[in-house]
Amino acid sequence: MTEKVVIIGSGPAGWTAAIYATRANLQPLVYEGAVIEENRLQGTLPLGQLNLTTEVENFPSWPFVDASVLEQFSRSALPADQFALLEGYYMGKHASGKRSAFGPEIMAYMRQQAVNFGTRIVTDDIVKVDFQRRPFVLTAREGQKVEALSVILAAGARANYLGLPSEDRYKNNGVSACAVCDGALPRFRNKPLVVVGGGDSAVEEGTYLSKFASTVYLVHRRDQLRASKIMQARALENPKITMKWNRTLDEVLGTDNNGVTGVRLKSTVDKQTETLDVSGVFLAIGHTPNTKFLDGQLKLDDKGYILWTKPARTNTSIEGVFAAGDVADSYYRQAVTAAGTGCMAALDAERWLAEHGHL
Repeated sequence: MTEKVVIIGSGPAGWTAAIYATRANLQPLVYEGAVIEENRLQGTLPLGQLNLTTEVENFPSWPFVDASVLEQFSRSALPADQFALLEGYYMGKHASGKRSAFGPEIMAYMRQQAVNFGTRIVTDDIVKVDFQRRPFVLTAREGQKVEALSVILAAGARANYLGLPSEDRYKNNGVSACAVCDGALPRFRNKPLVVVGGGDSAVEEGTYLSKFASTVYLVHRRDQLRASKIMQARALENPKITMKWNRTLDEVLGTDNNGVTGVRLKSTVDKQTETLDVSGVFLAIGHTPNTKFLDGQLKLDDKGYILWTKPARTNTSIEGVFAAGDVADSYYRQAVTAAGTGCMAALDAERWLAEHGHL
């Protein structure tokens, strides 16, 4: 059987594409990713980067609500096996009070909405593609091959981390890689924070966080920022940003109950260390788009992101292959923009299939 459209990826872009494609009667097949240790370590498990966050305050239509209401909604909306994955969010400190939906909740709802319309899902990775023949041939990690008339690439991009055990321990409990996503959360407001990095992204993150934090420590391993001159001036002239030159993050300090409580920095020029009391650590050392499996068959930009080849469209350099979300977006990297391009990709694929007599 040749599929009309195969969607690779299961973040906001992938599930939005699936919802639109299913409602257009394209019978999409989604490869959501494999649940394996390799994917856990590199942050590429099913449901994307949003599944690795806590409260999501900047996705439209999810205002503060009683935690008990979210639990009731989840019980009603999700089958028992999917609700079981979220059950821990309705216990302990999360069981009472008002909050926004957590990333894993929103992603479970997106996935279920796609399933409700008839989307078929394979919990595996596509590890090889052949876009040189038609129909396209996609190969999964477990060896399954599938033919597809069109493909929507929504594999996302993963944030780069330093690889510290303590960094991993406090992810979503004070350690983040997205200031815009998390910076306004109550745990970070009027508290000292650390941003690690020295490029434009780090300055942007630090500047954004300075709106909420009492102090932002910008930690850079050299004695000069790599950011553009304009961005450097923005950081150096900001009274709420304190530079920590010639330093690296040595360890994230904290407790299981309180999350991040501080950091230990290590000098890059001598053996000195320094401890700072902070409530959050933001990594701003770049992202890696998940495009390695494409093996150079599509045009990428200089950062490895898929290039859109038509203005305001999700077309790639190969006809019938479309890209949505962070795998093609090195600029915005937001859940709502990813979802928007997922919608666009599904509509682009539907129209392309119709134009080529496949519908």
